[in-house]
Amino acid sequence: MKFITFTKKDGTVSAGWINSRNMAVDMNEASNGTLPDNILAFIENHEQYMEYIGKNKGLIETGNGSYPLNEVSLKAPLPNPKSVRDFYAFEQHVKTARENRGLEMIPEWYEIPVFYFTNHLAIRGPEDEIRRPQNCEWMDYELEIACVIGKEGRNIKAEDAEQHIFGFFIMNDWSARDLQRQEMKVGLGPAKGKDFATSIGPYLVTRDELESLKAGKGYDLEMVAKVNGKELSRGNVNELYFSFGEMIERASSGTTLYPGEVIGSGTVGTGCILELGTNVHRWLEPGDEVELEITGLGVLKNKIIED
Repeated sequence: MKFITFTKKDGTVSAGWINSRNMAVDMNEASNGTLPDNILAFIENHEQYMEYIGKNKGLIETGNGSYPLNEVSLKAPLPNPKSVRDFYAFEQHVKTARENRGLEMIPEWYEIPVFYFTNHLAIRGPEDEIRRPQNCEWMDYELEIACVIGKEGRNIKAEDAEQHIFGFFIMNDWSARDLQRQEMKVGLGPAKGKDFATSIGPYLVTRDELESLKAGKGYDLEMVAKVNGKELSRGNVNELYFSFGEMIERASSGTTLYPGEVIGSGTVGTGCILELGTNVHRWLEPGDEVELEITGLGVLKNKIIED
């Protein structure tokens, strides 16, 4: 299923899914209040709610509460995640980005998947405008896939991690590279360089939808990024060096993961200007439109504006 959060013509924000008739279903309205009015609450009790949907889906999708997609505006499918951990799991991206800075690959990268926490209160959705931070002239996009935790767990083993994944969406880990570069010289970061926005969406696609596309340590899903209609980046989720299971094992080591937390993959190879080099494309500027697409997960498009 493709879960969504959307705004209706009257300005009310609703949550639900896209049905077989390509309509947006307001799950709270369609179920007469049995299903919650937001995606986070749904994920927290999704086993119970999915059972209800399975028994009543025909009635829910043919009754009140369905709206043509062209009459609603999609928002970030999970606008209020409990946290966002972003990993560094694609080898090509890491190697090339380090080479561009005159650095060799470090052996520790191959030993453990590493991550940082980004700002879970700065979530943006499809078509949202992204403000370029003040004093930033090196703004960048990052083409990523992310999963959402659906089941609580601690010290989760990689081989058991799938049962803890609710679904996946596209993620754009926007970056202020000049702020990031300055901060990381101190030995911390890249927090401030990533503090201003993270785009997700347009849908939260449940894990079962991708089951038949498993390949390598990921899935056979093409990943493409365009700026102002021009393709700059292309990769595949199957190029992951660390699987989502390995990322979840690392994230949950000594820590409890809760439903509604987000785990990002990090940037796919070629998936940002930092890696490509400014000889391929200049840093992003106000007026630029960035479009990320992943097979089965839709298209996530945002325009940059001045702060």
